[in-house]
Amino acid sequence: MNGTDDSLEWENAHEDGAAEDAEETAADGGADEEADETPVSRLEEEGDVAADYLEELLDIADIDGDIDIEVRGGRTYLSVIGDESAEGLETLVGSGGEVLEALQELTRLAVLSQTGTRSRLVLDINGYRGERTKYLHSIAEDAVAKVKADGAAVHLEPMSSYERKIVHDVVADLGYASESEGEGAKRHIVVSTD
Repeated sequence: MNGTDDSLEWENAHEDGAAEDAEETAADGGADEEADETPVSRLEEEGDVAADYLEELLDIADIDGDIDIEVRGGRTYLSVIGDESAEGLETLVGSGGEVLEALQELTRLAVLSQTGTRSRLVLDINGYRGERTKYLHSIAEDAVAKVKADGAAVHLEPMSSYERKIVHDVVADLGYASESEGEGAKRHIVVSTD
């Protein structure tokens, strides 16, 4: 690997950390100014580039699915949806959404490569994220109930920054405090009374 490749890898890792820090700031109640200032036209362009990339992948894998694009809250949301007879989409989600997360990152890299702009797009396949959001609401509510019952802080399982934001929001809505601890794949939420 040459020095240019090393620099690019460092820059990508730095941008990943900066993006996660920005999402953490938003999750902790700060303003995510970049998301609010992103022009809708740029987000629509990201959606188009991402959809083209995903269509190519689906064609290569010989998997049927329709791609819906939606722009809301300063982000582009892409959903790949198949009818009940469509086979293969579940493999693109994987165990615990691991394949979906990897596919989302590949799609973000495709957008970066095409537009030169780092994307915060969210990819969903066959409604997995909606089901996962319900689950995250449930574990956040259970954690608050445990904190309420014994007063001790509760440590949740590690999750992505996007999922941590959902949990932070639920905990805050219930009047309790939460913060993220740990590094990388071990980063998780701690729910407490203060």
